[in-house]
Amino acid sequence: MISGGHPSPAQSSEVVSVENNVGGEVSRPGAEELVEVYAGWSRKRLVFLLSMSLGVAVVSVLALCVGAVDVPLADTVSVLFRGLMPGLIAEPSNPHYATIITEMRAPRIVLTVLTGVSLGIAGMVMQGLLRNPLVSPFTLGVSTASSFGAAMSIVFGTALFGTAYYTSFSILGMTFSFSSFSTVMMSFVFGLCSIAIVLFLTRDSNVSRSTVILSGVIISYIFQAGIMFAKYASDDDQLREIALWMMGGLSNVTWSTIVIVLPVVLVCGIYLEKLSSDINVLSSGDDVARNLGIDVRKLRNRGLVFSTLITTVCIAFTGIIGFIGLMAPHICRMLIGNDSRYLLPASALMGAAILLISDTFSRVVMRPEELPVGIIMYIIGGIFFIWLVCGKKLGDRA
Repeated sequence: MISGGHPSPAQSSEVVSVENNVGGEVSRPGAEELVEVYAGWSRKRLVFLLSMSLGVAVVSVLALCVGAVDVPLADTVSVLFRGLMPGLIAEPSNPHYATIITEMRAPRIVLTVLTGVSLGIAGMVMQGLLRNPLVSPFTLGVSTASSFGAAMSIVFGTALFGTAYYTSFSILGMTFSFSSFSTVMMSFVFGLCSIAIVLFLTRDSNVSRSTVILSGVIISYIFQAGIMFAKYASDDDQLREIALWMMGGLSNVTWSTIVIVLPVVLVCGIYLEKLSSDINVLSSGDDVARNLGIDVRKLRNRGLVFSTLITTVCIAFTGIIGFIGLMAPHICRMLIGNDSRYLLPASALMGAAILLISDTFSRVVMRPEELPVGIIMYIIGGIFFIWLVCGKKLGDRA
């Protein structure tokens, strides 16, 4: 059985063979029967993807309605669609609603979706490439390295950049403070450096998957030591800023952030989807993949680099948001199986849905104050894996 209780085409053929056993003679299914069985499962997976897409869209609209100030659903729809149908849709009841939705909530929700998508994709690809369901951007040291880069910018920004650290600049009409820009860039660069170091340490063509994972864990511990040093050298304000960054958050997002993040997520997501068929083959083992003409080392290196890129471009702006890269692929495997061609977009949509719901809850649970979304994610992640462990134990006893 494929994970999640869905039979593979080969196993479905066995079921058909048994059902066609008449008078002691087993009639093997023909090609048409196998094609029909596979097409059935493909249709179910497509329905799941469409349902998830609709669910993310609905949750996004509802997330626009709630916050420190609630906006009625009718006014939200008016702000979103009045420009397309001005004669059919009335103006919002409060003129300030347009500013709240378009300038404050909409960019935040778009970044939330992009971050959930990127973390879901990265987790699924890393797990597929290394054939380990517990691999994620955290496991390979990407998140810790990004945190180290942000901490170094926060604590040593003045020493590194001088008075320029307190200036602002404009690119394509968008204004950035140099301090925020340096934090984002150093987080991004060190996140990429972590996977570069892992790939350098495992450059031998005969290295095992376990060595790759272990190298990531080692790199994570080294960067964690750097974060501890940055905290030790910081003052009270800097320490608070580091702590808040590492809790993760999606506040103070502007459309300029989306302009930077969206192209990277789209390009990396499309490229990784193109690798999904090769990842399917790799699930049968390295030797099988090599015999079928796949350069396993090149596939792993490219997949890990693009997974890191799609992760770091988001967490550089949001801070550390954990567990999505682990949870989203796990949930989707239980629902639609292991086929990476469907699992990758499903994990992306599931990651977006989880983060959207978590961020919306973080905005309303203590309003008008806001709870860092990273706290919510750690609670959800812990509960999820306790449920997995308990479910497995009950299954083993049964």
